[in-house]
Amino acid sequence: MRRSIIPTIAHRLAILCYVVFALFPLFWLLKVSVTPNDLLYTEGVRMWPSRTTWEHYSFVLQHSDFPTFFKNSLIVSASTAIAVTICASLSGYALSRFTFRAKYWIVALMLLTQMFPLVMLVAPIFKILTPLHLTNSLTGLVVVYTAFNVPFATFLMQSFFDGIPKDLEEAAMIDGATQFTAFRQIILPLTLPGIAATLGFVFTAAWSELLFALMLINGNQAATFPVGLLTFVSKFSVDFGQMMAAGVMALIPAALFFLLIQRYLVQGLTAGAVKG
Repeated sequence: MRRSIIPTIAHRLAILCYVVFALFPLFWLLKVSVTPNDLLYTEGVRMWPSRTTWEHYSFVLQHSDFPTFFKNSLIVSASTAIAVTICASLSGYALSRFTFRAKYWIVALMLLTQMFPLVMLVAPIFKILTPLHLTNSLTGLVVVYTAFNVPFATFLMQSFFDGIPKDLEEAAMIDGATQFTAFRQIILPLTLPGIAATLGFVFTAAWSELLFALMLINGNQAATFPVGLLTFVSKFSVDFGQMMAAGVMALIPAALFFLLIQRYLVQGLTAGAVKG
């Protein structure tokens, strides 16, 4: 009896330690965001300040450009997630169901795009987007984010399509449905977990991306949230309270998004796994 209880307790304690370790940065983010400026450096390291304030949140919402950054990030992330999911669903289905001459070359090229460091691609992308007037615009960011996320999302969706028997489509086409109708009415509903996983991955990647947003955007009108956080850093000081308050509010959309799709996300993270 004791031999069976001890491993269980040790396992639960290990999980608890991991959860505390993972959530502690979020707790510290919240703690700093409600700490008055005069206590940030005078109280030292404390688990919770002796006095709290909402002034940082009030300043961020009323006297900064954070609402603009928030809106821009929401537009870019949602547009990128939708565009990538549509493209990945169609291309993943094609790679899963059809055999054509250039299929393996296309797969090789898609894999090749994931091998280059993003820093190497900033200058070429800037040079390509400048004549098209897509720099310093949200449309340009959506195009870039979509281009970089489609390959991985395609392979992710392909794994889900591979797990669905072809007999379902063949039965539908025998009953008179076209290939596209079978895809839309039968296959897509079965891949909702995969679509949710893809949406979550792409939305998070676009929401937190900094490099291209920093290099392709000039000015606050088209800046996204990660770039907007840099406005709280001045030449001689950093306003940690306001920065942390903005960070806490920026976590809300991502948390709500995952809360809405969690029903399908857990299934999607395992449904595409390779079975041995």
